[in-house]
Amino acid sequence: MVRNLFIIVAILLLVGAGVVAWFFWGPATGFSENKKALYIATDGANKQAITDSLVRNGIVKYPKAFDFLAQRLKYWNNIKPGKYEIEKGTSLFTILRRLRNGQQTPVNLVINKLRTPQDLAKLVSRRLETDSAEMMAYLQSDSFRTKRSITSDQALAYVLPDTYTYFWNSDPDKIFQKLADANRQFWTEERKQKAARLSLTPLQVAIIASIVDEESNKLDEKDTIASVYINRLRTGMPLQADPTVRFALQDFTIKRVYEKHLQVGSPYNTYRNAGLPPGPICTPQKATLDAVLDAPQTEYVYFVASPEFDGTHDFSATYAEHMKKAKLYQAALTVWMQKQKDKQAQANAQ
Repeated sequence: MVRNLFIIVAILLLVGAGVVAWFFWGPATGFSENKKALYIATDGANKQAITDSLVRNGIVKYPKAFDFLAQRLKYWNNIKPGKYEIEKGTSLFTILRRLRNGQQTPVNLVINKLRTPQDLAKLVSRRLETDSAEMMAYLQSDSFRTKRSITSDQALAYVLPDTYTYFWNSDPDKIFQKLADANRQFWTEERKQKAARLSLTPLQVAIIASIVDEESNKLDEKDTIASVYINRLRTGMPLQADPTVRFALQDFTIKRVYEKHLQVGSPYNTYRNAGLPPGPICTPQKATLDAVLDAPQTEYVYFVASPEFDGTHDFSATYAEHMKKAKLYQAALTVWMQKQKDKQAQANAQ
């Protein structure tokens, strides 16, 4: 009798231990997706907020067991903000160990073409904890100007299109620091020497490259376009770059720049102001920066879109030559526009 009772008690203890082990080390997630993210804010993160998020998103099936284990592991006294991805079927113990150790899931910030610092701030706010207002306040702060020796208008000159990896709760300074580090690595001694031979600083190269990027998508002619702007700078001729006028107006839908557009009062209007604008008009591509650095020596000071409408340009060294090519383009454009009108009229008639 005693022996049987002992066996029953032992079995119950084993079963109980198994149940406890299952609660803490067995699958404990409550969602059907492959994984879910838990975001723990830098400000206001506490036991209640985290528990609410775990329950609301179905990240754990047993919130009371989670709380019990969290207390034993002293997690509530050492909350670490960040983004934590939890895979389906993860145990409570594994989840808590990840949170307690601050094993965040990296976040990729993919930068393609950005035109303004505000664009950068908005992109950051969509991917990281820092909101756009906080990012802009940082870019416009005295500490940013002092530390970086640049203004917010020049910030995008140091932002190269690429993929950057961050922790979700990175602050604005850390965010920009990684961008600045990548830019510094790009500017090798060889590239600096090329810029010096052109009598340009890296910032000036970036500004020219940003204009070239807005002028053409054809990599094989970007160096020639760059030579035009470099020649204009050297002779004191205004750049007269249409993309800078669009930037000044903050209207990037403008297809053709007319006389009325040229009246805008802005330091970015290179029709009314000599020299380079205060900063880049977009994030310059690495290949375009190299195209500027490798710009050939030419006598070109004019260029116009090709009448073939293939995205290329025709270059000229004199105004007379340029006007001939410009008339060819205008004539071809007039014919093309009439064809488009005729097509639209036919479509409407049907």
